[in-house]
Amino acid sequence: MSASLALERPLKIAFLGPEATFTHLASLSKFGSSVNYLSCSSISEVFAEVEKRRADYGVVPIENTTEGAVTHTLDMFIDSDLKICSEIIFEISHNLMSNSSMQHIRRIYSNPQVFAQCRIWLESHLPKAELIDTSTTTHAAKRAAQEDGSAALASKLAATLYNLKVLAEGIEDSPYNRTRFLVIARQIPKPTGKDKTSLLVSIKDHVGALSDLLEPIRRHGINMTKIESRPSKKKAWDYYFFIDIEGHIRDEAVKATVAEIEERVRFVKILGSYPALKEK
Repeated sequence: MSASLALERPLKIAFLGPEATFTHLASLSKFGSSVNYLSCSSISEVFAEVEKRRADYGVVPIENTTEGAVTHTLDMFIDSDLKICSEIIFEISHNLMSNSSMQHIRRIYSNPQVFAQCRIWLESHLPKAELIDTSTTTHAAKRAAQEDGSAALASKLAATLYNLKVLAEGIEDSPYNRTRFLVIARQIPKPTGKDKTSLLVSIKDHVGALSDLLEPIRRHGINMTKIESRPSKKKAWDYYFFIDIEGHIRDEAVKATVAEIEERVRFVKILGSYPALKEK
């Protein structure tokens, strides 16, 4: 894919970095190595680079099968005009790496979500080690490489970058540990015949408001695959709803459904229509 894209013009992909993070690996799995990559220090920066046209696409995490939604990414869509143009489902495998032996490990660095995904293994094998949060797994590997008695939970690529020994592989608690990433851009792609549409909805404050929102989806026979709520942060107990439905916004049934929803809520924002992936 990346080779054919690069024939048109050099593409730049912004991702939540640095290199060797799982977002970087997911980006490589989607776009390959024939494009330019731009490492960003935060999800906000990924959005900013695409909005300012310094990158053609951005890749951000949205949810994990074990730990659920990445709320920062959800919140960014509230004010951003960027669109979801694709999704990546990436299998996540965590590894313990260090230049110290297992019995000498006193502290472990990693991202909080990674610690949560490896909780049982850590309690069983390294119960006395101090768990120290870092912003990314790559930063964790860098810290571990600089300190005796330290280890990191990260990807094998991170171990290679920082010359760390992998002491244990695949230590995640769930064998079905996958993260879904979104590819963001400035435009919605054309229908493929097997698409998904993501919506952001703010409902009116009255009894049965959520039921009113969902009724047009049911009546038009649209399959809703996800619904997630987030506080609006503008008013107490006021929420936004993020909804995924099957179909493209250009499909007549989807178009009619969204039009009816608009009549029942404060506002509807189309976050994107993009090819739907079927998780294995």
